[in-house]
Amino acid sequence: MRKALTVPALALASAMALAGPATAFAADGGTHPGGTTADATPTATPTDAKPTKAPATATLDVTPGTARPGTHVTVTAGLPAGSTHVRVSSDALGGSVPMTEGKSVWNGRGTVVQTATAGPHTVTLTATGPDGKPVGASAQLTVRNGKPTPVPVADSLSLSADHGRPGDRIRVTVKTAATSAYVDSGAFGGRVGLKRTAPDTWTGTAVVAPHVKTGYYGVDAYAGGRKFDTWKFTTDATGGNGNGNGHRHGSGLKPLQPAEHRTPKGSVNTGQAAPAAVRKGVDDGLLTVGGASAATAVGLAGAGLLRRRRQSRG
Repeated sequence: MRKALTVPALALASAMALAGPATAFAADGGTHPGGTTADATPTATPTDAKPTKAPATATLDVTPGTARPGTHVTVTAGLPAGSTHVRVSSDALGGSVPMTEGKSVWNGRGTVVQTATAGPHTVTLTATGPDGKPVGASAQLTVRNGKPTPVPVADSLSLSADHGRPGDRIRVTVKTAATSAYVDSGAFGGRVGLKRTAPDTWTGTAVVAPHVKTGYYGVDAYAGGRKFDTWKFTTDATGGNGNGNGHRHGSGLKPLQPAEHRTPKGSVNTGQAAPAAVRKGVDDGLLTVGGASAATAVGLAGAGLLRRRRQSRG
């Protein structure tokens, strides 16, 4: 016998039937009765990932970029916050530029020195970043109407003579802008140091070694520790040694010492005139001798004439 459904049972069944479509409708993002919209966007779940740290960077700016000697320039350095050991320098600004610390910008002011040469100059920034690593940057400053740029000096070597004998002294001159110079040669017994006697000029004296042999030797020239030239030097070890001035003693004979000098006997023409008294006596003697000779000649002539007359009479 089939039982009839009561009113409460029918109400429950109707409610369950209506609940199914409503749930499906809500899942599809539809609008609920009443005008509200269901939010179907899923909520983001927090993660444990950490953001990557940006690398330390630096920037440098010089204003104005072109200036004359005596002009003030402004220097701005951009650095990561927490940077230390900040230094800005340039030869055009006379070295380091005082900098004032900011939050992430450092400011400074420099003056173009009067000795700055015309042309571009580098302004350098160095610092230590917040991570302990070095950071830096650079900028260019151009100097106008400054001190003329010096012309580089070409390295050169010259000798007062290209030959010599043992003991001869040779003047050495090296032209270079380097901070040191010297020559080296077996003819001089090795290295010969030079001294700076004028801007870009180094001079010294080399002495030909006593043990050299006749032949050719190379004279190597060095500037700043670098060899830049070689000269050919001729040596002559025969016929005696030099006297230290580049001259020679010919056969090598030694000159007499003062104690070895001897006064020669007999008349010696010294080239000096005789005293007046001596000259007068000599003149008087010559007159006397001349007068006597004349008288004798006259007497002899008379005797000869008388003899011829007697012979003619006889």
